[in-house]
Amino acid sequence: MRTIEAILFDLDGVLINSFESWYHAFNEMLRAYGKEEIGRAEFRENCWGPDLEHNLADLNLGEEAGKYCINEQLKLIGLIELFPGVKEVLGRVRDEYKLKVGLVTNTPKENVRAIFEHFQLSNHFDVIVTGDDVKNGKPNAEMVMAACEKLTLKPENAILVGDTEIDFLAGKSAGCAVVGVRAKPEGGERIDTLYELFPLLTLH
Repeated sequence: MRTIEAILFDLDGVLINSFESWYHAFNEMLRAYGKEEIGRAEFRENCWGPDLEHNLADLNLGEEAGKYCINEQLKLIGLIELFPGVKEVLGRVRDEYKLKVGLVTNTPKENVRAIFEHFQLSNHFDVIVTGDDVKNGKPNAEMVMAACEKLTLKPENAILVGDTEIDFLAGKSAGCAVVGVRAKPEGGERIDTLYELFPLLTLH
């Protein structure tokens, strides 16, 4: 039985549906750099989850192409949807359950800032760690460890909520409990909506 003091959330696929924005931005980058476009299924299978740097390396593209993709995604904030109940769930986690709330995302800081401004999410978090804040993004545990350090708690006292194997690897490597949104992590719990987090909190 572990004492839970914080919940760390991934962003894309957990709090927001940003798939279309990144898919279109990625293909716009591929066109601009003379690469063949990819379909949604291939993008989800091969590119959704790892940080942009890893995806670019697989395509032999560099930092300039990455900046291009990031800038294109910033133009497509209107394609992003906030999943139902996100603000209510984040508020209850802090106010009702008295837990700290963190964000751990491979998404670059500039894009997180724009998305948070668009949906007015900033005041719901005690700590935000983005892909720009660490040397190694998820699946490396560095991001999770950094968030726990800033929250002054041990990783074993946090739950990481993600939607990809990238998230689960980072959380488990750090020592967190892991919860999968529409995905079942090995040794963790699956939920289909964020509301299903609350029954799990009473188990710890």
